[in-house]
Amino acid sequence: MSEEKTLLGVGSRVIHPEYGPGVVIGVHQVAYELSFIDTGIKMVGKNYSNWEVVEQIEQSRTVSFNELEKSLIKVLRSFSDISEVVPLADKWKGGTMEFKSGDSELKGKEIPIDVFFKKIIMVRDRLRVMEQRINSSNLTEEEKVNLQQYLTRIYGSLTTFNVLFKNKDDHFVGERGK
Repeated sequence: MSEEKTLLGVGSRVIHPEYGPGVVIGVHQVAYELSFIDTGIKMVGKNYSNWEVVEQIEQSRTVSFNELEKSLIKVLRSFSDISEVVPLADKWKGGTMEFKSGDSELKGKEIPIDVFFKKIIMVRDRLRVMEQRINSSNLTEEEKVNLQQYLTRIYGSLTTFNVLFKNKDDHFVGERGK
């Protein structure tokens, strides 16, 4: 919370003590128009300073609708536990995974692939939330880079499961892919 007046542009992210996390979607003469995750669209005076500015976008910068949409999606991902719908590759629909023990006396286990796939997506989404929280934390840049490297290695370890994704854009990407 800063005593100095901070000018926010479209796409700036804030945390309001009453309305929660939000993003600036419009700049008017005396107020900002913000979209808050929990409370919807609100107008907040430009002289208001009792919020935490998570990411400041310069006010003079023009932001396209596409950039605004991406910014809103980024805000929703970083402040929620909502999973996006990611399709399973058609060839795996209705399939099962079978786990067989090396010990013939132990019974194996079958799991529907779509159930396993949903759990992989949950892991990915939680890693993304962790990544956003690290990037918006008060850690030093060096600490952020070190943690980011661990996350990249985790994504790399998960590339084995890329075969399950219908769309290549949804794949896990490790160090070599970055």
